Amino acid sequence: MAPIDSDDNTTAGEGEELRAGRRRAARYVVPVAVMGVAAATIGLVPALADSGDPDLPKVTAEQLIEKIAKSDVEQLSGTVKISTDLGLPDLGGLESGLMSGMSGGPGSGGDEGGSAADPSAKLTELVSGTHTLRVAADGPDRQKLSLLENAAEYSLIHDGKDVWGYDSKSNEVYHATTSGSAEQPEKEVPATPKDFADQALKAVDDTTSVTVDGTAQVAGRDAYRLVIKPKQDGSTVGAISVAVDAETGMPLKFTLTPSSGGAAVVDAGFTKVSFAKPDASTFDFTPPEGAKVTEADEAAEAPEHGREAEGGLAEEMDGLKGTDGLKGTDGPKVIGEGWNSIATFDTGGQGLPTASAGGDLGGFLGSFGDQVKGDFGSGTVFKTRLVNALITDDGKVYAGAVTKDALVKAADAAQ
Repeated sequence: MAPIDSDDNTTAGEGEELRAGRRRAARYVVPVAVMGVAAATIGLVPALADSGDPDLPKVTAEQLIEKIAKSDVEQLSGTVKISTDLGLPDLGGLESGLMSGMSGGPGSGGDEGGSAADPSAKLTELVSGTHTLRVAADGPDRQKLSLLENAAEYSLIHDGKDVWGYDSKSNEVYHATTSGSAEQPEKEVPATPKDFADQALKAVDDTTSVTVDGTAQVAGRDAYRLVIKPKQDGSTVGAISVAVDAETGMPLKFTLTPSSGGAAVVDAGFTKVSFAKPDASTFDFTPPEGAKVTEADEAAEAPEHGREAEGGLAEEMDGLKGTDGLKGTDGPKVIGEGWNSIATFDTGGQGLPTASAGGDLGGFLGSFGDQVKGDFGSGTVFKTRLVNALITDDGKVYAGAVTKDALVKAADAAQ
């Protein structure tokens, strides 16, 4: 179906109301905030295509964004599929270990006082591959998210002031408390279509095209398709599509396709969903007999993660940073606007080590980047299908959801 409407036709007054609605809907952060991660194709095409496009009343993009902003769904249960395809090289499992280390330590388990059930580590698994989640919510006091694995399951349960993480594979439990029942536990990465949509809506501004592009069915629900596209050249984001439930206004499916084409970088959606009140027992949790239980305050007091276990690797990384690490690094600044925004900071002269200066690790890191030159000098661009970063030889970093050429131009302009 052809686009139903566009935000290009709004009057000045309507534009102000639209911007206010967008702010209420969400604030945008480029996926760098989730370690440059988004999610990719998950096989929901049959769910979208089998029943055909439902015949729904026409709505404008403004009306649909307002509908999302006003959505007050507090009770639901269902199944979500999510998968990631950033086009990263296969590091033979090394990336999983590095990601676990970046989580701050407690989530890796072992003898340092951490727990394999800590959500700060466990949910980072969503940044790659294909995953199936079961989700349930009953107001601000109760939520549950379960990550289904081959022969195991990880669950994160919020029930009042208690937050429980349980990893059935290791039979470990992580427990924390919140200061009040109205506070929901913060997830490390987006896990549902609404999480992703909230981030994407924060990008909607004068540099963005927003249209309603027909209708669809997702998980048996009638939905509108909201399409968000950058107006500027140079962004790695091609388009974002959000399937919005026609009745409730809740996002049911989120798809981000790159400007380079090919498979989606982010595609997360419900395969089953119900807005009925979940059974109260859904949120009940008691640590299984024999399970190792780690309290959050115990994990926070644990020794710095990985110093003994990682040994030589930790020392090598410290050597690359220098004796002062990144102390004295300038705070990040943002240059450009809209979808072409680039975060930049100065490491204080600590660029990527060359093969000769950094040994095997320096050569290894360099092999995954493209060598570039410009008025700024020379450097290395590390690319994914969404987020790219330029590290100059004199230690300046430029990163964003923009092309390699855009990073080089930004570095040249900064001279």
